[in-house]
Amino acid sequence: MTLLDILSVLAATLRLAVPLILAALAGLFSERAGIVALGLEGLMLAGAFAAGAVAAVTGSAWAGLGAAILTGIAVALFHGFASISQRGDQVISGMALNILIGGLTAVLGLAWFDQGGMTPALPPAARFMPVVLPGAEVLGPVWRVLVSGHNLLVYLLLALLPGLVWLLYGTRFGLRLRAAGENPHAVDAAGLSVARLRYSALAICGALSGMAGTYLAIAEGSGFTRDMTAGRGYLALAALIFGKWRPWRACGACLLFAFTDALQLRIQGVALPGIGIVPVQFVEALPYLLTIFLLAGVVGRARAPSALGKPFDKSR
Repeated sequence: MTLLDILSVLAATLRLAVPLILAALAGLFSERAGIVALGLEGLMLAGAFAAGAVAAVTGSAWAGLGAAILTGIAVALFHGFASISQRGDQVISGMALNILIGGLTAVLGLAWFDQGGMTPALPPAARFMPVVLPGAEVLGPVWRVLVSGHNLLVYLLLALLPGLVWLLYGTRFGLRLRAAGENPHAVDAAGLSVARLRYSALAICGALSGMAGTYLAIAEGSGFTRDMTAGRGYLALAALIFGKWRPWRACGACLLFAFTDALQLRIQGVALPGIGIVPVQFVEALPYLLTIFLLAGVVGRARAPSALGKPFDKSR
């Protein structure tokens, strides 16, 4: 492979990792507060549909992003009502959310746009298009291929990432939120509302998931298509577990999954020495096979937040 080939794979890795990292960070806030983030797939799908639908109607990518964030927050708070206020089973609630959103987006897409559950193809003005940074033709191939040429949401994530980590690990709010996932009774004894902290975590989770869906629909794609998340919510949750609920490790796992995805796109139909052409179905399954391998044999013993998945009852 030439230098340009390597840089192209790395640039594709970064682009493919963005929705995974956003979803993994969303799950991090949720699970650090004690709420199982099994509904990430549904939250991303809801955000993708809202972004695609609103961008198609208004012609504005920013309106689509705002709608996706608000939709993600609303759906996450609905999950919170079931799992926090009603003390329901968080796993069942998350799976029900995924199934509900998967069907609802298809039905609404068919009813509103009559295109088989999809939104219309979006013009460039209604999408986040690649941005060519100054000096792309002067500063060499690394700047031109790897740094420049990404859409605005990629750079927005790179700017938000340190702030989100600081919010969770460097602020009083983050300390209280993490305490709600480790020892909610101590939080309650300190006069703080566990429910309020968990709802706040879910609101952040919904906003980040909405951004991830926006990326899929109107940055990487040109509109919403049915089930376009394609299991990325589950991959992000796997990355979070593989990263042992640590933000930088989880981001590294997302990059690893994205690298596998970028690589499989380039080896489809390529004859390997002594093997021949590998079936495309096997190549496409590589990111998911890697997920199973890492979780089953490499991740080792990872300690989840102590109160994860446990409804809080102050009387106990």
